[in-house]
Amino acid sequence: MARCLPDLEVPPYRLTGTVYGALLNHRAQLEALGQAASQPPYKAPPQAPVLAVRPRHMLAADGDPLVLPAGFDALECGPSLGIVIARAACRIAASQSLSHVAGYLLAGEVRLPLASHYRPAVRFVARDGFCPLSTRFVPAAQVPQPDALQATVHVDGERMQLTHTGDRLRGVAQLIADVTEFMTLQPGDLLLLGASHGAPQARAGQRITLAIEGLGQLSHTVVTEEELA
Repeated sequence: MARCLPDLEVPPYRLTGTVYGALLNHRAQLEALGQAASQPPYKAPPQAPVLAVRPRHMLAADGDPLVLPAGFDALECGPSLGIVIARAACRIAASQSLSHVAGYLLAGEVRLPLASHYRPAVRFVARDGFCPLSTRFVPAAQVPQPDALQATVHVDGERMQLTHTGDRLRGVAQLIADVTEFMTLQPGDLLLLGASHGAPQARAGQRITLAIEGLGQLSHTVVTEEELA
């Protein structure tokens, strides 16, 4: 099984808080839903940020295996911008949001392929090791445009996706502002901007590399449960 990621000790914070992931934040994801977003079971496009907590058992480190459970053919994997909170943020205006950011790191968004985004089963998205995190922390001052970073996915060395951190329903500043309208983000919390639409799939035995410009990369091999038994 994937090993736990140790606390990231980089001044002025330690990654000891909660990890939250933003869902359906890439504009292309809602566009792909089309009219279905206004019909049951969705009924309407989301009006507030859609968040999912990433429990500690989901966290993994660079190089840890990604486990493909029995009965499934592949995993979906995409890079996500991790926003590290420096100080408590409650009802913060978008114009002030970035002053609450310590910096950024690369995260992986891994899940089993979903037929629907509506209330996905926990067993599809919250498995051990499905949220790998880089230990490379980049201070906010070194990332002046967090909404304009190139993101790539390679499978067995072949580039399968090239996107960027822009074109979001909520960019970094707006996401922080809208999330803190209904909850307080604490120092050490990590807020994930969310992976881009169309995340590539990787099968057992394949190696997947996730990268975001300036934040480094994460590399993982997909293995079956039987291989770890």
